[in-house]
Amino acid sequence: MGSVAQTPEPGHDPAGRVTGPLPDFCRDPSEPLAEPTGPVGRLEEGRCSVQALLRGDAATATAPPAVRWLLIEQPGPWGPEALTDSRFDPAVASRLAARAAAEGVRVQLVRRSGDRLADSGRRWALADTTPGREVLHWSTRDADADLLEVPWDGSVGSASDVPTYLVCTHGAHDACCAVRGRPLARSLTGSGPVDVWETSHLGGDRFAANVLVLPHGLLYGQVPGNGAELVRAHERGQVALPWLRGRAGIPAAAQAAQQHARAELDLLGIDDLPVRAVRRLPAEAPVERWEVDLGGPSGDVVVTVESRLTEGSALLTCRARRPNRWRTWHPLSLRVAAPA
Repeated sequence: MGSVAQTPEPGHDPAGRVTGPLPDFCRDPSEPLAEPTGPVGRLEEGRCSVQALLRGDAATATAPPAVRWLLIEQPGPWGPEALTDSRFDPAVASRLAARAAAEGVRVQLVRRSGDRLADSGRRWALADTTPGREVLHWSTRDADADLLEVPWDGSVGSASDVPTYLVCTHGAHDACCAVRGRPLARSLTGSGPVDVWETSHLGGDRFAANVLVLPHGLLYGQVPGNGAELVRAHERGQVALPWLRGRAGIPAAAQAAQQHARAELDLLGIDDLPVRAVRRLPAEAPVERWEVDLGGPSGDVVVTVESRLTEGSALLTCRARRPNRWRTWHPLSLRVAAPA
C-alpha cells in the first residue's frame, strides 16, 4: 500500500493554482460544476506552501491535539504571537495564556474579514470538539479581564446552530496564511448558513489555506478556490476528503487510520468511523506502528498504520531558519472485524 495522503486529484502549478478538474465526491449531479480553481493568491516559488505543493507533501494526520478551543474576537493587527502581539489587553494576555495551558484549552484570536477595531462585538466562544458532544457557545465580554473569571465549561453563552469556519489569515506568523487565507475567508463569507471568521495560527503553514470547521474540529489544508466544495460537503454532513488534514483532539495514528478507512470504504459521514482504541505495536525506531480500531457499519474496522521520518529535509515554514524532517503516514492493512 502507498502513503496515506490527500487525494491528489487536482494538480497544481508552482503558484498553487489547479491544473485539473475538482473532485466530484460531494457534488450534487444536478448542480453546475464549480469553476476549477486552486489555492488563490500568487506566491514566490520559495514560499513554504508553494514548495509543499511541489513536493506533494501529504497533510494527513496533522490536526492538533486540542479538544477545547477558546475563540476571542480581536480585530486589528496580530503580531507573530497573536494573543500578546495584538490590541488585546497586555495585562491580561499572559495570565489568560497560563489559564488556557493549565486547563488544556487552545486560544485562537478571530476577526471578521475587513473588520476594524471599532467593529468588535467583543465576542468570545468556547468550543468542545469531543466526539458525541460537539458544541460551540458564544458570549460577549465587557473587558478582556472577564475571560480570566468566566467558566470554560460551556455553561456560559448561547449554542451556535450553524457550522463555524475559521480560516487562518495570520500573515505576521507566515505570509502564506495571509495570501492564501484572506481571499478564501472573503469567499466563504455569505456562502450559505455558515459563520466565517479569520483566525490566528492554526499550524501547518505550508498547507495554506487552512480551515478549521467547528464544532467537530475538522481541519483542512490547501483548500482550493472559493471553498465551495468544502461547504457543500459539510452541508451534506460529510468530510471533504481531498483536503482533510484530520480531526483535532484524536491521536495522529487514529487520524491516519480514519483517512485511509474513509477512502477505502467510501465512508464520508462526519461521524463515521469513531475511534474505539489505539494500540502501539512493536517497531524499530524511528519507525512507529499502530493498530487502530474504528467503529464501522458492519463491525469494527481495524487499521494498521506506520509512521516514518522523511529521508530528506526542508524548510517547513517561511520563517524557518533550518530545514527539518517530518513524519509521513502509511497504511499497512485494513480489515472489518465480524460483529460480536
